[in-house]
Amino acid sequence: MRRARPSGARSGGDAAGTVTIGVAVPRSGAYVAVGEQVLRGIEAAARDANQRSGLDGRRIVLDVQDDACDSNTAVAVANHFVRQEVRLVVGHVCSNASIAASEVYAQNGTLMITAASVSARLTDRGFPTIFRVCGRDDDQARLSAAVLAERFRDRKIALIQDTTPASRNLAAATKDNLNRIGINEALSVAFSPSDADDAALADRLKGAGIEVVYYGGDAVEMGRLVKIAAERGFKPQWFGTSAIATPDFAKTAGSASNGVLMTFYLDPSRQPAAAEVVKAFRAEGVDPTGSTVYGYAALQALVAAGNFAHTTDPKRLSATLHAERFDLVLGTVGFDSKGDVTAQGYVLYVWKDGAFTPAGK
Repeated sequence: MRRARPSGARSGGDAAGTVTIGVAVPRSGAYVAVGEQVLRGIEAAARDANQRSGLDGRRIVLDVQDDACDSNTAVAVANHFVRQEVRLVVGHVCSNASIAASEVYAQNGTLMITAASVSARLTDRGFPTIFRVCGRDDDQARLSAAVLAERFRDRKIALIQDTTPASRNLAAATKDNLNRIGINEALSVAFSPSDADDAALADRLKGAGIEVVYYGGDAVEMGRLVKIAAERGFKPQWFGTSAIATPDFAKTAGSASNGVLMTFYLDPSRQPAAAEVVKAFRAEGVDPTGSTVYGYAALQALVAAGNFAHTTDPKRLSATLHAERFDLVLGTVGFDSKGDVTAQGYVLYVWKDGAFTPAGK
């Protein structure tokens, strides 16, 4: 088993040249906050690796590109990396962007590892060079449905979705799992987020006597809806997804964020394996919650595999990731035949006073 130190331990050594790793994150658009978390983690992991021996003795250089969480832009970014002969990529963040770009990477033998794309379709296609260190949305939907069934079986539940693929897919998968359990939602609604539509939706839900609202929108969109609803006297039990695992949710929703439930993958910032990295982040004034440590883990996995196999070749690196297990900030993990990480999956959290903590039973 390859032991990749999750700490910021330092060691010397001259790098034999450099290796460029492409980084694709949203630096514009609705998911900037998540992109910043992931990028912060990647940059820290690259710095820590370079202060040891880099990747297979080479100093890591990052080529950071903005994909805006847009499929077409993501393809353009992927083609940029191919033209520049960048064959190792950490990205993308949004699933639609990762799915689109991964077609380019698969065709060109580029290794891609994402810290935040949860769509099952990304890895279900079986591309041998595509990986993720985060969870899958089908697992998230199963947990969401189980929580709704266990905690709110006798309440009037609404499943709402906006126009984004992630929101639609999660709502559909949660509905399917909930219905299989034998529980039917009282209302299923699609809407286009805006101040006016949010207010109208809140009034509609309130008028229907809805007691629990499940929504897979992003942090700002859900935060605004929760705040507007509270201002209009509608205060149901809100239930969000990993898309709101950023301080932007609480900043937008204000005090109305208190008590909101959320599914998110295991928070490694609370785990012993990440303790030294988390301590270093906090010493720099960085909040390591959300997807920050997952960004760190994504690049850390590349470094661990490259140093184990003594290569920067994407094909050999991919084979190593599939075959070995590594000690990362996520704990001791491997990757299955699809490229999914073997780390613990989703858990339930609750928001309180601007932060989220495990919800418990």
